[in-house]
Amino acid sequence: MCYLAWSIVIVFGSDSYTHTHTHTLILTLTLALTRPADPDGLFLFYMGEDKFENEELIKFGWPEDLWFHVDKLSSAHVYLRMPEDLSVSDVPEPVIQACAQLVKANSIEGCKLKDVDVVYTPWSNLKKTNDMAVGQVGFFKNKKVTKIKVVKDNSIWNRLKKTKREEKNPPLKKYRSERDQAERAKLKAIKAAKKQADMEARIAAKKLKEEMSYDKVLVEDDMVSNSVMASMTAEDYEDDFM
Repeated sequence: MCYLAWSIVIVFGSDSYTHTHTHTLILTLTLALTRPADPDGLFLFYMGEDKFENEELIKFGWPEDLWFHVDKLSSAHVYLRMPEDLSVSDVPEPVIQACAQLVKANSIEGCKLKDVDVVYTPWSNLKKTNDMAVGQVGFFKNKKVTKIKVVKDNSIWNRLKKTKREEKNPPLKKYRSERDQAERAKLKAIKAAKKQADMEARIAAKKLKEEMSYDKVLVEDDMVSNSVMASMTAEDYEDDFM
């Protein structure tokens, strides 16, 4: 049995394109193999229902997103929104498989096949030029694209359907703007903290230099050369210690 985006209505709607069917869902998946730092164990998936929604997802994707698509076949575009501290190599294999099953199940041709090749790459590696068709993308660097063989597994797909929650017409542009604003604030705070630390280090170094210079002056004032000592009389010594 093939599962299509239209029949099960697992879609991600656009906030700037009007559709006759604007019912929108965000998929989340809870796995046993999640990071200890992630108590909810949730991974967020975005999927466009058609090429116009795919275009919105391409346009307003996040640098942390991981993009999935069936290789050389038409399919849904699936985005995995990863925590910013998680690298591609750190994504648990069950999460990768879940994304791969999503694009396979939502491919008109791919869902009929026993297995397909699925490619995934960071959103930042997606290349979009003006001469490309709506929803079409390329890659900046092919070496950043990973290809895997995916065998149909309806059990994963059924788990995903049970974890869906609804959000109608999500404002993708607003989400990206808020994300960028938070990122700028974070970078600004890091820069300010570094500037403060550098200033404190310079002050401490200057203070240490001044203390060392003052100590040297005191030592030089207290020192008497051997030639001077040789010419001093007993009365001179007594005068120095009086």
